[in-house]
Amino acid sequence: MKILIVEDNPDLLRSLAASLREENYAVDTAADGGEGLYLAKECDYDCIVLDGMLPVMDGWDLLAELRKLKKTPVLMLTARDAVDDRIRGLDGGADDYLVKPFDLEELLARLRALIRRASGEASRVIEIEGVEIDFAKRYISRHGMVVQVTAREYALVEYLALKRGRVVTRSELYEHLFDSEDDSISNLLDVHVSNVRKKLGPDLIVTRRGHGYLIPQ
Repeated sequence: MKILIVEDNPDLLRSLAASLREENYAVDTAADGGEGLYLAKECDYDCIVLDGMLPVMDGWDLLAELRKLKKTPVLMLTARDAVDDRIRGLDGGADDYLVKPFDLEELLARLRALIRRASGEASRVIEIEGVEIDFAKRYISRHGMVVQVTAREYALVEYLALKRGRVVTRSELYEHLFDSEDDSISNLLDVHVSNVRKKLGPDLIVTRRGHGYLIPQ
């Protein structure tokens, strides 16, 4: 899953990006509203963490512009805790609103819930042919036994599971699994798919030649 963080506090931006990467998210960052809006328009993020008070363009104006084009889930993260500010954010198209200072675990839980809902998945657990993906605990088990997978392997299975029944192109997978700091080796995706099949069974991920991959319904 790929997250955009738009935050002008450099220390918070750096620490939050590092924390999300530790949780297997691909992360892009922007330090002002202008750059944030550009990135939000250019890339289909799975969720955006958006500060309210930003240089160039504030978060509320960014959100208003974004909502003219996209339905990307947005979690507003701001120090402004007045009821009017929350109402403005939610009525303006934000999907959730969290006030600074915040608890990291709560932010992570809210992100997971927003991403699940945007994918049409209400449950925190998906079971597919004996393979169970727990989105809250972020682990995978097979026939009741936890399977050790890498962060990227988990991210691959999670994304395809949330899109199950639909062919996901290679370019879409690269866009959602890797951030701008990653090395985009051309066969890296094939390596991850091969490793997942070895660990979770050869039939979990199906290849559609010339199109991409899918996890069947």
